[in-house]
Amino acid sequence: MRRGLLAALIGAIACAAPVSAAAAVGPTPYTFLGAPAVFFVFGLILVSIAVWHRYAMAVSLVGLVLIACYRATIDGVGFIEVARHLAGEWVTLANLLLLLLGFEILANHFERSKLPDRLPHLLPGDWTGGLLLLLAVFLTSGLLDNIAAAVLGGVVARHLYGSRVSIGFLAAIVASANAGGAGSVIGDTTTTLMWLHGVSPLTVLPAYLAAGVAFLVLGLAGALSQHRFQPIQGREAPILAMEPRRLAIMGFILASAVTANIVANALSQGEESAPWLGLALWVAILVSAPFAKPDWSVLGHAAKGAVFLVALVAAASVLPVEALPEPSWGSTFALGALSSVFDNIPLTAMALNQGGYDWALLAFAVGYGGSMVWFGSSAGVALTNLYPEGRALGAWLRQGWFVPLGYVAGFFVTLLALGWNGHAPG
Repeated sequence: MRRGLLAALIGAIACAAPVSAAAAVGPTPYTFLGAPAVFFVFGLILVSIAVWHRYAMAVSLVGLVLIACYRATIDGVGFIEVARHLAGEWVTLANLLLLLLGFEILANHFERSKLPDRLPHLLPGDWTGGLLLLLAVFLTSGLLDNIAAAVLGGVVARHLYGSRVSIGFLAAIVASANAGGAGSVIGDTTTTLMWLHGVSPLTVLPAYLAAGVAFLVLGLAGALSQHRFQPIQGREAPILAMEPRRLAIMGFILASAVTANIVANALSQGEESAPWLGLALWVAILVSAPFAKPDWSVLGHAAKGAVFLVALVAAASVLPVEALPEPSWGSTFALGALSSVFDNIPLTAMALNQGGYDWALLAFAVGYGGSMVWFGSSAGVALTNLYPEGRALGAWLRQGWFVPLGYVAGFFVTLLALGWNGHAPG
């Protein structure tokens, strides 16, 4: 069942992919059935991750080596060119690794602050409690970051529902985080990238129309399904004394990261010379550690998920996916579906280089589209570090059926309401 669903998705994406333009690194790739054959190789890797999700890190590392060797030899790119390309991606990959590990420490501070233990007493005990949690994730993502919002939402869910958090509700948390960041230039890496390329924050803002519609669908369905699976627990538990210093440290860490990101982008005019965001996050973590020591042991488990995603993003960056069709609402819709299995950062960069897209619609498509599978976004990978059972792809697709429904609803409501507003950045 899981193999068939993912194979069908990869086949549809590969067959729809254009092959007339040059490859991401080097000459036009070898094709099979009218599509770059390396897409099918990548599809087999994704199927392997879905089937053997307990060994996702090992499979992704082997997959990275396999894709790199394929591009270097069969597609004729050459090992030197592939190595040069991967070296050029080091800032993005390092930032991702540092952020995923850092947000695990952030989540640990949040959990040990005892604030999550109080939430069962503050939220309604029916399904609306779950809806309010998803809304909090949605709003937090626009102000902070979709990865942080998803991780914190996962921590709260564990305190509300104990060990019985459904995979469908995990999908709803990820989708809420990705939707909440779609209309904010500091809420998602893709929208930040648009901002750095000259797209006004006001131009991206209408993405919240699509995100809001999608949230109505996923929020109601996700909260109701979780309530049927397991209502909110712990309302009779004693109220524990909070540790405000840990909440203050969380604010300091997040403020440091956001400030460093803004300053670095302003001074470098958008050129990423180093992983400043991730470095600032970790400097703040280390500086604040003497005031409230985190549980460093959580990094061992988090590292596996972080290395998995970095390897998958690196492999996807080597693929010949910058050959895009002409900008239109149809191609934008397809890019959103593509972002569920391919990294949305290179897809966004290629769209920016091409120009002519409706940036708000694209921000929603590539930002929210990754929610449809657990490894389609950084938020999904970070959350499944806390909930490894969420890496069962078949269960994610089956229980999170409302996530793609929200994508379709949000996309077409926005298209009908605002029309297609394609224009170049700047």
